[in-house]
Amino acid sequence: MTEFQKSFDRKVWQVVASIPSGQVMGYGEVARAAGFPRYSRMVSSAMSRSPTALPWFRVVRSNRTLAFEAGSENYREQAQLLKQEGVRFEGGKIIEQPRSDELDKILWGPPADK
Repeated sequence: MTEFQKSFDRKVWQVVASIPSGQVMGYGEVARAAGFPRYSRMVSSAMSRSPTALPWFRVVRSNRTLAFEAGSENYREQAQLLKQEGVRFEGGKIIEQPRSDELDKILWGPPADK
């Protein structure tokens, strides 16, 4: 494994581990928050290599649908875990919820002092 891959993986793991309960992020959002905006396709691979359990189910497609084929076991598991955290669905899509301040900090950094 290259040093780049190791660095990328660690940063993705940090971002995914910090997604608050009841919130979701898209693969592209995770990549941007990790400092690699053009690497969204590598996020899933990084998550699969994590040495610890990550809240993988909080990472979804950019169109706010689940990452797995509808009806599959993985799809049902991801939906169930998100529903347990209060995430709501309509027509197979996650209903946008107000982002928590914690998630905004992950995505955009701390607010600038005025």
